[in-house]
Amino acid sequence: MSEVRTKAAQAREASPALSRLTTAQKNEALLRMADALVREQDEIIAANGLDLARGRANGTSESLLDRLKLTPSRVEAIAQGLREVVELPDPVGEVLESYDRPNGLHIEKRRVPIGVIGIIYEARPNVTVDAAGLCLKTGNAVVLRGGSAALDSNRRIVETLRGALRQTAMPADALQLIEDADRASVDEMLKLNGLLDVIIPRGGASLIQNVVKNATVPVIETGAGICHTYVDESADAAMAEAIAVNAKVQRPSVCNSMETLLVHEAFASRHLAGLAESFRDKGVELRGCGRTRDLVAWAKLASDDDFATEYNDYILNVRIVDGLDEAMAHIRRFGTMHSECIVTEDAANAERFLQEVDAAAVYRNASTRFTDGFEFGFGAEIGISTQKLHARGPMGLPSLTSTKHRVTGNGQIRQ
Repeated sequence: MSEVRTKAAQAREASPALSRLTTAQKNEALLRMADALVREQDEIIAANGLDLARGRANGTSESLLDRLKLTPSRVEAIAQGLREVVELPDPVGEVLESYDRPNGLHIEKRRVPIGVIGIIYEARPNVTVDAAGLCLKTGNAVVLRGGSAALDSNRRIVETLRGALRQTAMPADALQLIEDADRASVDEMLKLNGLLDVIIPRGGASLIQNVVKNATVPVIETGAGICHTYVDESADAAMAEAIAVNAKVQRPSVCNSMETLLVHEAFASRHLAGLAESFRDKGVELRGCGRTRDLVAWAKLASDDDFATEYNDYILNVRIVDGLDEAMAHIRRFGTMHSECIVTEDAANAERFLQEVDAAAVYRNASTRFTDGFEFGFGAEIGISTQKLHARGPMGLPSLTSTKHRVTGNGQIRQ
C-alpha cells in the first residue's frame, strides 16, 4: 500500500476517537503541541536550514526564501497561533436548531466534525501548524501534503506535534504528513474517496485548479484572488486614493490584494493622473486601457491576459469605465468571486454593487485587504473560500464542521 493511502487510512481509523474528545482535551493537546514547538525549536530550525540550502542551490528567490525561513521568533509566533486557537470557541456540539414535530419527535441540528480533511499547500511551514491546529480543534483528523520546498521543515514539525499528541487523549495518528514530494502523491490524494471527506487546496492558481479539475473527493476551493476596486463618479478623492493604495500596496503578495482598479470616466478626468503618481511613488507598475494611457502616458497597455492575471506583485491594471454597469460587467468577466469593492457616496449605486456583484466578500468604502479571518473576528482561518457550497469567504473553525440531525422519539413509527 502506498504512503498516501496508508496514512490516510490511519487518519480515518483515528477519526472516531476525536469525536469523543471534550473541548478541554482538545485544548490540552494544542497547548502541548505549542510547548513542544518552542522546546524543540533548535531541531526545527536546523531542518529548516536544509530546506533553505536546497532552495538557494535551486535558485529560489530571496523573497520566497524569506517566507520559508524559520527563526526562534517565528517559531514562537507559530506556537502562539496554536495558543490563540485554544482561546477560540469550540463549534463542535453547537445546537443550530431545536424543535418538536407534531408527532412528538424532538429534532436537534448540531455541528459535528467533517471527519478526515486533506490539505494540499505550498511553501510556508507555518501553514503546517495552522492547519493541524484548526483541524484538530474541530475534531477532524488531517492529512497534510506540503510543498517540496519545505519538506524537511514540515517533517520535523509534524514529528514534534505527533510526539506531543502521544502525551494526550488525542491519537497521534489523527495528524499525518505525506512526505512523498512527487506530484503523483497529490494525484493519489485527490481520489481517496472513502478515506478523505474533503480536500482544501492552499496556494497559487495552478495548484488550486489542478485540485478542482482532477479531484473526485469533494473540494473547498480557496484563494485565487483577482480583486477589483471600482471608484465611482461620486467617490471622495482622498478616500478613494487611501483605499486603492492600501488594497494594492499594503501586502501585494496575498489573495485579497487588488489587481485591477476600475475608474468612472468623470472621476478619472479629474483625479486619475494624481492617483497614478501615488502608485508610481510606491513602486507600482501600471498597465492600463487606451483611455487610461491618454491620461497616464507612462502606463503600459493592458491586455485581456493582464486583466485575467493574479499578479501578487507591484503591478496594477487600470481601466476607465462609463459607469457602474460597465464596471460590474468587467468584474463578472474577470473576477474570481473573492473580494470586490466600490468607493462611492451614492447609496443607490452602493446597494446595487453590494447586491449584484457575486463574490465571497463585497465592500463599500473599505479596502479588500480586510478579507481575512482575524479581521472578520473569526480568529484563525484555514483559507478563504471562493466557492458557494458549505463555506464561503474566510473559513474559521465553524467552516470545518458539518451538521448532524439528532432525533429523539418515544416509540413513533411512520404510517
